[in-house]
Amino acid sequence: MSEQKIINGVNVSDLFETIEHVKGKPELAKFTFRVGNRWLEGGHNRTSINEFDGACQRHARRRPFVLDADEPPVLLGEDRGANPVEYALTALAACVTTGIVFHAAARGIRLKRVESQLEGFIDLQGFLGIDPNVRNGYEGVRMTFHIEADASESELEEICALGPTFSPVYDIFTNKVPVTVELAKKEAPAKRIA
Repeated sequence: MSEQKIINGVNVSDLFETIEHVKGKPELAKFTFRVGNRWLEGGHNRTSINEFDGACQRHARRRPFVLDADEPPVLLGEDRGANPVEYALTALAACVTTGIVFHAAARGIRLKRVESQLEGFIDLQGFLGIDPNVRNGYEGVRMTFHIEADASESELEEICALGPTFSPVYDIFTNKVPVTVELAKKEAPAKRIA
């Protein structure tokens, strides 16, 4: 049995083994993630996260994750959860942080602290339909990372740059992603058999 190498809480031995498996069988890299969402009232809605497909099989979480979204009172909500654009920043922060941690571990750099602050700048004139020249989403996002490790400043800058370079969520933010929106078809009532 080979000894496992753990850096920053990442099993680097398994990481490199996974990379080799995917190189030999690229279909293992194909994943489909799913969420279900239900409107509750006003701006309040709830998302459930459970099953996903990946590595050529279906996976279920140990327990489903449930996320509530709402708007703050200034945006006519009841503040029963973060708002959707805050969840978007959360996804971006988490994904880039994970990229930083995994790439540092792969390079043998032990991290002591990784923290970030994100600011998303949005003009609601687009969402409110006031000005068609103003986009509905963020006009820009600023991410600032604080990283402490036994590494030089240039190594830390390189690791910080690798986070967004390999982050799926950063890619979603910075590249156009095709999204289809459709109304589900009403199911016809079952035919009765006499």
